[in-house]
Amino acid sequence: MELNEIMEALKSLGNERTKKKYMSSGAKEPVFGVTISAMKPIFKKVKYNQTLAEQLFATGNYDAMYLAGMIAEPNKMKEDDFNRWIEGAYFYMISDYIVAVTLAETDIAFTVADHWIDSGKELTMSAGWSCYEWLLGTRKDSEFNRDKLLSMLKMVRDTIHKQPNRTKYAMNNFIMSVGISYLPLHEEAKEIAQEVGKVDVYVGKTLCQANLAADYIQKAIDKGKLGFKRKNVRC
Repeated sequence: MELNEIMEALKSLGNERTKKKYMSSGAKEPVFGVTISAMKPIFKKVKYNQTLAEQLFATGNYDAMYLAGMIAEPNKMKEDDFNRWIEGAYFYMISDYIVAVTLAETDIAFTVADHWIDSGKELTMSAGWSCYEWLLGTRKDSEFNRDKLLSMLKMVRDTIHKQPNRTKYAMNNFIMSVGISYLPLHEEAKEIAQEVGKVDVYVGKTLCQANLAADYIQKAIDKGKLGFKRKNVRC
């Protein structure tokens, strides 16, 4: 399939209800409102294709950008490519669930995520922390530096309540991911989760509370999910 064919297919699959849902979360025009399940037949036809992924992401259409993440070939991307993608990520569904997910499948994931965490930009920082969440949930504990992760946990403890909304949300998720999926720091993550307490996040003007990390970790323990790892980052 060529780019024009894919865009026409996406347009035909869009619906107003899904479009309104995406836009209420932060998506902006152009957006068709295509569900992820409706995209899967297109993915099966295109499969993995980095050239098309770049073309789709560059459209600025939210549905096309999501599909770009599905068909991307992450190990063909360099740091400059990921920086270009994160610059185009104008809301958290793109930064945390497209760009960060794609980055988590690469050999440069740790390096790029660290740079993003230090960027000072809300969605870029959010993507960096989110990338670690995906990494912790899929990679072996032996692939991580325990001292580095402990330092990051302490950074979250000391700064989370001063951070922008989406960064706070991603940092809170990081605590939970360490506590559940990285056994060497399980106890430390539980302790820091208690110290952090509730994390307030604004969605527009609406005040929401992120999951209480301590409760979330305990529920995972109760369900026997301690040490949980996914088989793949992308479904």
